[in-house]
Amino acid sequence: MAASPDVSLRPTIARIWRGRTTAAKADAYASYLYDVGVKPLAEKALGVQMFREDREGETEFVTISYWESVDAMSRFAGKDPRRIHHLERDAEFLIELPESVQVLHITAALGKLGEVA
Repeated sequence: MAASPDVSLRPTIARIWRGRTTAAKADAYASYLYDVGVKPLAEKALGVQMFREDREGETEFVTISYWESVDAMSRFAGKDPRRIHHLERDAEFLIELPESVQVLHITAALGKLGEVA
């Protein structure tokens, strides 16, 4: 098991991934994404959140991971932090495979975020 991230570090980078699935597959993909994507990512990033938006006929999932630096994120994602790391079953669930992720510098953060599981 990977060592837990140093909680005293502050995130300066957010890495955002988006994927869409059909409404019929949404619940199964939510469970799969959480178990195979979010939980392991939480062992490497400072934190991670998973979002879900149900629409007519499809559901969009968004994961945001938080990193202390681009260097730290690159240790996980490789030299190109925008490179996608598809999960083994993504092609089975997703309407289309995303081609990139968004990497943003955090310029302001207020409030408290807690664990939701």
